[in-house]
Amino acid sequence: MSSLKELFGIDKLMKFKEIVKNAGGIRGALKQSYVQSSLRQGTLVGEDKLGNKYFEDNSYFMPRNRWVQYNEKVWLDFDASQVPPEWHRWLHHITDKPPTVEPSVEHKWIMKHAENVSLYSGEKYVPYSTTRPKVIGWQPGEKKKDI
Repeated sequence: MSSLKELFGIDKLMKFKEIVKNAGGIRGALKQSYVQSSLRQGTLVGEDKLGNKYFEDNSYFMPRNRWVQYNEKVWLDFDASQVPPEWHRWLHHITDKPPTVEPSVEHKWIMKHAENVSLYSGEKYVPYSTTRPKVIGWQPGEKKKDI
């Protein structure tokens, strides 16, 4: 039998109050809701070298119980490539132990993690063609060229 708190939804209001309190008050809750599009609370599992924070709350169902809170420096320009591989394994349930408990093995043949910078125009890789085009468009004022 459900209690009166559950019947009138007071338990949900109490949980909402706790989430807002843990988010840093109303201002922090609004900021978290704007940046992450959700308002969650969980236990802090760890932080990576980029400043991202990783949380877990097992009251949510399996694929949604782990999440990342990106560093505030990136604001809304966050990208999945900003998550290092060891934390990616933990986020996607490939391993149960986070890198804070069981660090990943370092090998000399493993590349260092780097963010994908192909979104930035100055650092973007643009390939060029080494073959001649099969069809050349006509430009007005030019004579026909023999190829």
